[in-house]
This record gives sequence, C-alpha cells and structure tokens, in this order.
Amino acid sequence: MSLPKGPSVVVLPVTKDEASSTGPRILQPSGWPMPKGYANGVTADGRLVVTGGVIGWDHRGDLPADFIAQVRQVLSNILAILAEGGALPEHLVRLTWYVVDMEEYLASLKALGQIYRELFGAHYPAMALVQVVRLVEKAAKVEIEATAVVPR
Repeated sequence: MSLPKGPSVVVLPVTKDEASSTGPRILQPSGWPMPKGYANGVTADGRLVVTGGVIGWDHRGDLPADFIAQVRQVLSNILAILAEGGALPEHLVRLTWYVVDMEEYLASLKALGQIYRELFGAHYPAMALVQVVRLVEKAAKVEIEATAVVPR
C-alpha cells in the first residue's frame, strides 16, 4: 500500500484549557494557496449550534425579491439564531450555501463580500457553495446552513 503524496495537515494536540479558550482554529495545509473568503477546514472544541436551512424571510415572513437583499436577510437570520444559542459569528465553523443561480452569485461577489464582512466580520469558516434547481420556498434564491462551536 502506498501513501498519497502531497501536503499534509498537522493539528497539534492542545490541552482542554487551551481548546476551550481559543475557539475555532483554521486548518491551512502547508504549501496550499490561501483561500479567499472561506477556510479549507476548521477545528473546534465546545458546544455545537446548528441551524436548519435558513432563507431570507423577515420577521413578518416576507421574502425580498432581490438576491442581494435575500442574502443580507439570510445572514441576519443566522446571526439571530446564533445569538439564541449563545454563539457569535467567530464561532462559525461551516456554512453551506445553496443558490438557484450560480451566475447571479458570481456576478454579486463584491456586494456579497461587503455584506458578509459587515455582518460577520473577517471570520471565514469552511464553506461550500451548491447550485440547486430550486428551493422549497419557490421565491427563495439562496438558503444557507450554519454550524458553530461555542468554546466551553
């Protein structure tokens, strides 16, 4: 049996006190290019906070027609769920985005980055982006699932 060649990821052991005080830690394999706007991996120890698929409904159940407005509301809704669970944006370890139009997403990267940083700061967890045929709510253009780990 031969081992695959390439960079390896090393996660150094930490004491329980160190793990609980440091929060999530970005995993960046040596020699890999730095990702822009996401992390390749994250490690964390603590209490898990998980959202369902969150769309851009406001507190009245209204959904904006515009993609950018929906993303802003989705991220705001995720912030509210995190807060309910005692988590902050810096506790996020994973976001999975589902979009119905990849071209609209790609054409909106600058605005999306501004909204993301405005609401979540410069913390970029592991992320995946998936184009889907449609979402359960027909008018929804984006749905995001979030996972956070709150240090003990």
